[in-house]
Amino acid sequence: MTEAEALEKKQQHKPRNGNVLPEATREDVFDHTYKEKEGPKPPTIIVWKNVLLMIVLHSGALYGMCLVPSAAPLTLLWTFVCFLISALGVTAGAHRLWSHRSYKATLPLKIFLGVANSMAFQNDIFEWARDHRVHHKYSETDADPHNAVRGFFFAHIGWLLVRKHPDVIEKGRKLELSDLLADKVVMFQKTYYKPSVLLMCFFIPMFVPWYFWGETLWVAYFVPALMRYTMVLNATWLVNSAAHMWGNRPYDKHINPRENKFVTLSAIGEGYHNYHHTFPYDYATSEFGVKLNLTTCFIDFMCYLGLAKDCKRVSREVIMARTQRTGDGSHRSG
Repeated sequence: MTEAEALEKKQQHKPRNGNVLPEATREDVFDHTYKEKEGPKPPTIIVWKNVLLMIVLHSGALYGMCLVPSAAPLTLLWTFVCFLISALGVTAGAHRLWSHRSYKATLPLKIFLGVANSMAFQNDIFEWARDHRVHHKYSETDADPHNAVRGFFFAHIGWLLVRKHPDVIEKGRKLELSDLLADKVVMFQKTYYKPSVLLMCFFIPMFVPWYFWGETLWVAYFVPALMRYTMVLNATWLVNSAAHMWGNRPYDKHINPRENKFVTLSAIGEGYHNYHHTFPYDYATSEFGVKLNLTTCFIDFMCYLGLAKDCKRVSREVIMARTQRTGDGSHRSG
């Protein structure tokens, strides 16, 4: 092990208060021992129900876009608010809090993020976090749920239209998920996920503009509910697809994830993907803190309010050592 590697390992999982997580608790670090099985790949089994649902959903979202000019200004503002809330349920909640444990949240913040996650409707927190840990541990292999090596379409949406590769299921079952099982908010949301989705993803976004400022139910359903939901879905999916294919790799040129500014903007801070896969435990998912990173701004504000704490960061020394050791030479400090 080189001096730079030793320094990086020493600094891993070190939060602001100096506590260090045991290495054994980490399930989001790439497993170099995994080898794909030799021989022919298992057949791709299309889930036609999911194909039909996605066609209907995206058709409805396109129709919703056509209704945008007829929507009231308050409805458009409400649509944006719902987009932010549901996006935070994924980025600050399912991703940075529950998948990577990159910071700690109080019960009120957990409840808010759980509700916001139901508004996002991207599987319950438990399943989302489990699959995301598998993605990091076996990235770009048969055990990766949305393996980008299989192409843009598969990584973006295709993985939801077919049966999972057997290795994804096998590795997901072997993960240590006791932290999720012990989390009452995660388990409550998992138990009542379907009614929470109906309420938060569809009814509340539709009801508020209709009741409070007289928007038509038709516009209220197709714009802040259906169109907004589809936009959040695709913004999240771009992290799996575009951010694994296009962009530079200043931290590790040996992995596929890239730094992608468009994804950073659309997914409120999740496009610094080469950094994130290199340092998955950093709560900011970026070297640059709040720059183009609304999720980090939100978490910092929660810390200011006393609702979050113990945000893990990577030291400048470790970042520079890593860029010099494995980066592609494109690193810029700012």
